[in-house]
Amino acid sequence: MQKESSKQNNERSLLLDAGLNFTLAAVVPVIFSFIAIWIFAASMGKGYEETDSYKFVAYLIPQICFACLALFFFRKNRVTVSARSVYRPCRWHYFLLAIALSFGLMAFSGLNGYFVDLLGRIGYQEPPSSIPTTKGWYLLPAILVIGMLPAVFEETIFRGIQLGSMQRSGWGTAAAIFSSGALFALFHGNPTQTIYQFICGVCYALLAVRSGSILPTMLAHFANNAVILSLDSAGYTDIPDNAKLPVYLVAGVVFLAVIIYLAAFEKRGNMKGGTKGGAKYLLAALVGIVVCLAEWISALLQGMGVI
Repeated sequence: MQKESSKQNNERSLLLDAGLNFTLAAVVPVIFSFIAIWIFAASMGKGYEETDSYKFVAYLIPQICFACLALFFFRKNRVTVSARSVYRPCRWHYFLLAIALSFGLMAFSGLNGYFVDLLGRIGYQEPPSSIPTTKGWYLLPAILVIGMLPAVFEETIFRGIQLGSMQRSGWGTAAAIFSSGALFALFHGNPTQTIYQFICGVCYALLAVRSGSILPTMLAHFANNAVILSLDSAGYTDIPDNAKLPVYLVAGVVFLAVIIYLAAFEKRGNMKGGTKGGAKYLLAALVGIVVCLAEWISALLQGMGVI
């Protein structure tokens, strides 16, 4: 009886800590980003935001914050969850599925264009790209800072901590996957990418559940980022028009094959249930959700020229 009570207390504490982790992941990088803006503005003056040094720092700050927050979370909850359990090895075929999934998701980058067109009808214009120069040797630091670090630390926060805590607290598989996917999409605060990022978040969560590890999702996340950066370095903002249709068709077939396999043929990690302790999690994550939602609305209004 005492062990059961202790287990319930640990699960309750885990959800609260995971919700707080999301809030801090949303708030802390904003604070340090404002400090960075003040430093760059004071030292460089007007136009600092167009410099590569500022853009690299803007991408680096959240990842440093995520690393510190993850370390704090794992230390505090080491009885219930450990970094070793999050980064555990898994069967090799999940890494092949990760690569295939990364390619398959390219089909949704095309479908996402229709959503961008819809936003354009209400007056929304996409802001200029915030990616720093990727030409020549600059591609290497871009791959590290924008490709690799987010793949490691965003996966740690969203699939390792958020999704993992939901699962360990008795949430149903579907509830945990779709909840973590929604948080992942909202967190990025980019109206034009919301649908695509939600699909990515759900797919990565499904892969993490089936593999029992976030290592394959790190690979999928990195591959996604690396392809975007490599295309940018080559002078393409998108797949060339003459290659779009065949690429999207093949990607769509691959995507369906991977998802059907993971959802219908793999059973590992399946749990029935709802969102046990969801109110406690929501309370702890509420500030972060509000901040992310405010950033999303602000980005939408800026794109529409309202503010």
